[in-house]
Amino acid sequence: MSHLVPSVPAGGGRVEVPRSVTAVLGQDVVLPCRYLAQEQEQVVQVTWLKRGPGAVATEVAVLNPQHGEHVQEPFAGRVLRHGHGDLEDGAIVLRN
Repeated sequence: MSHLVPSVPAGGGRVEVPRSVTAVLGQDVVLPCRYLAQEQEQVVQVTWLKRGPGAVATEVAVLNPQHGEHVQEPFAGRVLRHGHGDLEDGAIVLRN
């Protein structure tokens, strides 16, 4: 089993992610991630990582409003940003 998690730096706000997400084989699934920023905070980038058992984390996707979205080659075409606008909503969609 592997886990996809957003990379979160230390800060004053709070990240809300569900403890688990159920997916159906062959269907798209949304992995939610919402950052509850404190006053004067702004999310400038969201990085999603894949963690496997005993493995080093592998970068899956980087969401950045200035530089766009970058999905690593093994996940290209299968990982998309779910929302639009501010990155306080950093959810992604895993296709198929």
